[in-house]
Amino acid sequence: MIDFSAQRTKMVDNQIRTTDVTSHSVQNAFLSVPREDFVPVAMRPLAYIDNDIEVLAATPVCPARFIMEPSPLAKLLQLAEVAETDVILDIGCATGYTSALLSRMGSSVVALESDETLAAQASETVSKLGYDNVAVVQGALEQGYAAEAPYDVIFVNGAVEVLPTALFDQLRDGGRLVVVEGLGNASQAKLYLRENGITAERPAFNTSIKPLPGFRKNAGFVF
Repeated sequence: MIDFSAQRTKMVDNQIRTTDVTSHSVQNAFLSVPREDFVPVAMRPLAYIDNDIEVLAATPVCPARFIMEPSPLAKLLQLAEVAETDVILDIGCATGYTSALLSRMGSSVVALESDETLAAQASETVSKLGYDNVAVVQGALEQGYAAEAPYDVIFVNGAVEVLPTALFDQLRDGGRLVVVEGLGNASQAKLYLRENGITAERPAFNTSIKPLPGFRKNAGFVF
């Protein structure tokens, strides 16, 4: 029988702490949330590998969906500086793993997912595990979820080519938005801060993570 608790500890010690993640709230969230419950059953023995885990295959119109590998995910969560009182929007929650992590760090989480199958899985799993401060909603990722705005933190759970201004409008004054902009090895993690109605950008670190659907640039004219 696999000792998943021991694997969680090894993940934090070997994959997260070693990449300059010093936040105790981030480390404790990774130690407490059972990643194995958010991956496909066949992948549970590999739930704690230092890699992305596919949770939905690609289609002709949508890229494959993944649970992000632990080390960049932890660095991005640390960048958000989540406080215990924060209301959080998790964009592209997939099966709900990141939403569960955020629920251990903040006050409440709106988990937005565009795919019906993933949204149903996320809702079932967070409910089964008792994450009662997570509400899973379905909708277009690039539109955010204005019905519950404003948010203290918006976390974009994948790489994007463009970031719609509508998301900034859903940030509370003093709020933070964490995103990875660009695709492939040219990607950069960024923190956006909203103060007095003005949003400022702060580049953070280079990284490469899987893209989210719905955030592609419109094709330009070719002459």
